[in-house]
Amino acid sequence: MGLNALDLALIAIYLLGITLFGIRFRSADRSLKSYFLADRNIPWWAISLSIVSAETSTLTVISIPGLAYDRDFGFLQIVLGYLIARVMICIIFIPQYFRGEFYTAYQLIDARFGARLHRFTAGLFLATRAAAEGVRVWAISIVVCIALSSIFAHFGITPEIRDIISVAIITLLTLVYTFEGGMSAVVWTDVVQMTIYVAGTIIGFFTILHLVPGGWSVVDHIAGSAGKFRIFDFSFSPSNSYSFWAGVIGGTFLTTSTHGTDQLMVQRLLATKNEGQAKLALLSSGIFIFTQFGLFLLVGASLFAFYKLFPPLTAFASSDRIFPTFIVNRMPHGISGILIAAILAAAMSNLSAALNSLSSTTVVEFGLALLSRHGGRVVEIGLTIISVAYGSLLGVFLLGILTRRATENGAIAGMVCGLAINLYLWLGAAHFASWTGLRISYTWLVAIGTVVTFVVGYSVSAVTSPSLQRVRA
Repeated sequence: MGLNALDLALIAIYLLGITLFGIRFRSADRSLKSYFLADRNIPWWAISLSIVSAETSTLTVISIPGLAYDRDFGFLQIVLGYLIARVMICIIFIPQYFRGEFYTAYQLIDARFGARLHRFTAGLFLATRAAAEGVRVWAISIVVCIALSSIFAHFGITPEIRDIISVAIITLLTLVYTFEGGMSAVVWTDVVQMTIYVAGTIIGFFTILHLVPGGWSVVDHIAGSAGKFRIFDFSFSPSNSYSFWAGVIGGTFLTTSTHGTDQLMVQRLLATKNEGQAKLALLSSGIFIFTQFGLFLLVGASLFAFYKLFPPLTAFASSDRIFPTFIVNRMPHGISGILIAAILAAAMSNLSAALNSLSSTTVVEFGLALLSRHGGRVVEIGLTIISVAYGSLLGVFLLGILTRRATENGAIAGMVCGLAINLYLWLGAAHFASWTGLRISYTWLVAIGTVVTFVVGYSVSAVTSPSLQRVRA
């Protein structure tokens, strides 16, 4: 059916409303503690929802249903790793961050190893997060282009210009309230936006059930017969991204790195009142994230059943386009506008988190968003980029926290080796496969990078400095 004036009005009201809401948190106090940590006065439950919102982007909302449509519920195996990682972070990382007056995760590296490694880890974070956010921002253009396709076509706007307009609108609006309101604006808009996109997804799910003759019983039969509800796959293959072993091991390493060493997440933990509330916020976010991913996968399975009964006139260009296309073309007016606004809510909450921790990389992030249009499934591209670099980051943090022998030179050597190995496994995947007969899935990259960084870093430290390294205060 396409969007009508009511749908477009609802989207415009949301975009204007959330921007004005975020600006309300502007404060005359621009100290580091106030602007970047919200005076460490935000309740744990708000931080918990903000954590979930920050790790949920447009990639999640449009790609995860596509995974269930194409495959099954196997992605939940990775989410099990997310839960295990949260426990490990509470034990290993959070106590370290609350030992001093830290504003960033990388000040901990400075305190342990020195300024060189501090700058190296912070620089790697900036480059990696900018690249990953570029892919996430590109996902926004998928939704906006589908939603406004008739308008763009009417004015003869080319696909490349459509992408630029789509990215620019969301980025500029998010930048306004993020810059003006600081961390307080980011967290509280996250809470509102998470409420919107979860409620919108629930509405979408029940709308699909209403449109399928026979409702849930028919969806259950069609999707169940096709194996869409299968969760566990205990086969072992390094090329399988969604096996139990890749999910639990890879998911644990991935989330330990992203939530334990990534400034985007650590900044939220540091904004809580104390160590206990930081742990409570992180652990409770795990419950929310598991439920949320289950909901997105359920939407994907329901869409599979719907399109089995009502096949699309033309095949979808990619599974990322299935859910937004369904929203625009199949859902009643008003509901479709709410759901597009909900997807944009997820996009803006994730982008605001990135802008707050990466303000200096906004231009790079915008540019990389346009390059990502030539990639594959967006959620896997984003996770791959993060996984390549975050193994070495996690390895360095573990060297600093778990050992006393590691030196700065040893840690740098380990980090370089860990990053080099993962870059080869990613960029040289075809060469590696022809040499070994193996393909390494992105879900294993953080684990590999962490182990290589830790082993090389510790070994080099032991050889070059046999005596124990004195831990700096």
